[in-house]
Amino acid sequence: MILNAHNLTITFDKTPVIPNLSMTLQPGEVTALIGPNGSGKSTVLRSLARIVQPSQGTVYLNGRNIAQIPTREIARQLAMLPQSPEVPASVTVWELIGFGRHPHRTLLGGLSKKDMAAMRWALDVTGLEPLANRSVDTLSGGERQRAWIALALAQQTQVLLLDEPTTFLDIRHQLEVLSLVRRLNYEHGITVGWVLHDLNQAAAYSDRLIVLSAGRVVATGSPTDVLTASIIWEVFGVEMTVIPHPLTGTPICLPCDLGRKHETN
Repeated sequence: MILNAHNLTITFDKTPVIPNLSMTLQPGEVTALIGPNGSGKSTVLRSLARIVQPSQGTVYLNGRNIAQIPTREIARQLAMLPQSPEVPASVTVWELIGFGRHPHRTLLGGLSKKDMAAMRWALDVTGLEPLANRSVDTLSGGERQRAWIALALAQQTQVLLLDEPTTFLDIRHQLEVLSLVRRLNYEHGITVGWVLHDLNQAAAYSDRLIVLSAGRVVATGSPTDVLTASIIWEVFGVEMTVIPHPLTGTPICLPCDLGRKHETN
């Protein structure tokens, strides 16, 4: 399933923050939006999910104008995981995942066998079966993030959007979440668009990178094509050395100023 924006302009207080942007999330790929703070990454992702309405331009979901698709139908095709979602008080993991079935349920109907199967599948692929009856607010940061991903998976969509899914997680839990999303893409063909801050993680776990600066696309392509010293300098204003990973060949970005003590004469 393909998701793309065409000539998208988004304004806040009459000021364009995203001016005339076009981009595509290719079906079956993992695409990372990268760029400095304030570059519009989260705003673009939210516009792709129809949370933010553009003042001009169109977002297309599988060739259809997303503004003209009923909300419940969108929720059956696209799932969005925002930054730091709030957990309802005393909700268990199982109950949280059940929220993901709302787009598929009738107004008065309970959980069907199909709903239960989807929820059990989401529990299984995220490794949360032992925690199904735990209250979400008692989980660790990594476990909680997996629970939110399980909720999104229970929607059984083919497009998954994640806004900074590794924020506030330690390195172990960051890698757990990144590996989980990559595995979902590999094994289930889910198209993923996510906002990531760590350039090396974006390169290692994504097929394609879209580099944003001041609401504009500076570069798009494979990590090897996009993560160059010149582009990093242009966008971030940081001098980096870029080398291939010794095992995978994906680019690794190393700052040239490694905190060395500067001698003064």
